[in-house]
Amino acid sequence: MHLHRRTAKTAAAIVAASTLLLSACSNSDEDSTASSEATTSAVMSSTSAAATSTEAVAADSPKGPLCQAYADAHPDGPASLEVISAQNVVDALPNIPELSTLTSALAGELNPDVNLIATIKDGQWTIFAPINAAFEKLDTETIEQLKNDPELLSKILTYHVVDGKADLSAVVGEHTTVEGTTLEVTDGDPMKVNDATIGCGNVPTENAQVYLIDSVLIPAE
Repeated sequence: MHLHRRTAKTAAAIVAASTLLLSACSNSDEDSTASSEATTSAVMSSTSAAATSTEAVAADSPKGPLCQAYADAHPDGPASLEVISAQNVVDALPNIPELSTLTSALAGELNPDVNLIATIKDGQWTIFAPINAAFEKLDTETIEQLKNDPELLSKILTYHVVDGKADLSAVVGEHTTVEGTTLEVTDGDPMKVNDATIGCGNVPTENAQVYLIDSVLIPAE
């Protein structure tokens, strides 16, 4: 009889201990799961924040298939992105070898009756700048016409200029040019302005955003 009672008490104690043990394990698993979920959430939040930060930096950076080649060609010196970013656009453009033909045209060297340097020195601008190779696409007859027709040359040059600095967050869409008609920038890889490809865009100077393009833009008649 005493043995039966002792056995019953022992069994009850074992059951109670088992229950406590199972409860403790369950609580430990729950705490571990909660801790793991919290850690995962923190990591995901951190990753998301980092991605957002990266996207923000990218939005302010030059964009285009030729940007890396430009940076490699001009890591420092007068044509480097760092140097021209602190210069007025009239001082920056002559420092960029790829834009020597455009710079000459703007400064009156193609036609002495057309000099837009004073115009773009003041104010804030977005300039779609044809690289030298873009002018080489023009036939000899067109070049001669530009040299002898100041009204046509002025019309074409001012068609490449938009009032106000437009970075990547603002440049996509339709813009009225200084010439008076509109052009359209489309997003993509690469970006385009009308039918011209933007080789390297969103290049900042002190008072202008410059977009290097592969063709001379011709305004509609």
